[in-house]
Amino acid sequence: MTVLDIKYNAEPTLKLFHRSNAFVRGIRGPVGSGKSTGCCAEIFRRSREQAPLKDKKRRTRFAIVRNTYRELEDTTLKTWTDWWPESVFGKINYNSMTHFLKYQDIECEVMFRALDKPKDVKKVLSLELTGAWINEAREVPFGIIEALIDRVGRYPAMKDGGPTWKGVLMDTNSPDDDHWWYGLSEKDKNVCEVLGIDLDDLKGWEFFTQPGGLIETSDGRFVPNPEAENTSNLVDGPDYYTIRAAGKSKAHKRIYYCNKYGFISEGKPVIPEYNDPIHFDPSITGPVPGLKIALGLDFGLTPAAVFGQELSFGKYIWFDELVTERMGAVNFSNELRTKINRDYPDFEIEEIWGDPAGNHEVETDEKTVFSVLNTHGIPAIPAPTNEFTPRREAIAVPLTTLIDGVPALRIGPKCKVVRKGLAGGFCFKRIQVAGEARYRNEPVKNKYSHPVEAGGYLMCGFGVGDRIVNGQPSDNIGYRPKR
Repeated sequence: MTVLDIKYNAEPTLKLFHRSNAFVRGIRGPVGSGKSTGCCAEIFRRSREQAPLKDKKRRTRFAIVRNTYRELEDTTLKTWTDWWPESVFGKINYNSMTHFLKYQDIECEVMFRALDKPKDVKKVLSLELTGAWINEAREVPFGIIEALIDRVGRYPAMKDGGPTWKGVLMDTNSPDDDHWWYGLSEKDKNVCEVLGIDLDDLKGWEFFTQPGGLIETSDGRFVPNPEAENTSNLVDGPDYYTIRAAGKSKAHKRIYYCNKYGFISEGKPVIPEYNDPIHFDPSITGPVPGLKIALGLDFGLTPAAVFGQELSFGKYIWFDELVTERMGAVNFSNELRTKINRDYPDFEIEEIWGDPAGNHEVETDEKTVFSVLNTHGIPAIPAPTNEFTPRREAIAVPLTTLIDGVPALRIGPKCKVVRKGLAGGFCFKRIQVAGEARYRNEPVKNKYSHPVEAGGYLMCGFGVGDRIVNGQPSDNIGYRPKR
């Protein structure tokens, strides 16, 4: 038998990760920090620690999960075989994507599974496992994490002695700050409330955070972090991150090199005029007292609302949002009414404008979305238009107009999803073709598009888009015709 001669020296954060016996463990770090290697080592370590069964074999079974097969084959599987090569530990069955790893008295079955096909998700949810590793966990829905937790600790069966160890390992680059990882790791009540998770009920969960490879200085520079981990194993050593940072956006550097939570657009922004450092105003914590508030609504199964005010002729703020998922008109009406009554009982509503498509009858019961809203105490009316260009321009024009030295449209901190949508989450998806970058004509429909489009209906309701809709020239973005 080939003698095992593999040396693994854990970095400081990974040493803490390995020492933990938490049932669910997550580690977040920059690219190249050794996270995946640490999880590969942990699986083999736990398989070695399994108590021998009656036949003197140490049997375990693990699932290694990634979001797509391409990522699984190109990255996860390559990292695994770099450490546990087939020449030493046995061949991988690439039809079943299973490695039957054998060494001395160890028999460890490792199943590689992706989540880009419904049948594969079902297979993951029916496994009998010792443990699981979710690679790049930010790409995996939280429901899958919950289901995998229920599948571990089932092999070996208790009649055969049971598993010596059981648990779920997770690693990731930094996700967005409304992601389930952020909510659980940073104990964010708002995010956990959306997930339906009680923060006091997280016993057995532990998260570890590696230092970034770079540090962003107060003057906007990115410099090497002397505390960076795993640089001795990187091809360019301590210069690994500075070399790769050249030409990258600040958002990319912050997330992938500094290990900071953040958001990166995956396409061409629909509203490129938006610049968060310029248009975000942290002082807008609510509506201005004494002024009416107005709302814009977008419908469908992911309805959203944006709350705003017209401060003076040509000045506007968005100060709050309501973003939902998989919700019909009745439930959305109730959620919206509850929020208005709870958060803004002392404010008069000027108007509530929604997507005019909501005035079409639903085939199932011949009711319109607007009739449902009105029945449930939401006096909404159709916005002047649902044409794409005037809705986009109704947002873009005030973003690029300065009044008294500040943008005509400013966004408050409660509009978290809206801000990310404006920053590029609401985008045109790139077409996968060679040569010059090309994008689809229609924006991607996602959780970021709906609140931004609700904001577009709000601005059209305010009259900002009227000169485009009606062909009426006006140099003032606050021009509003008589209704």
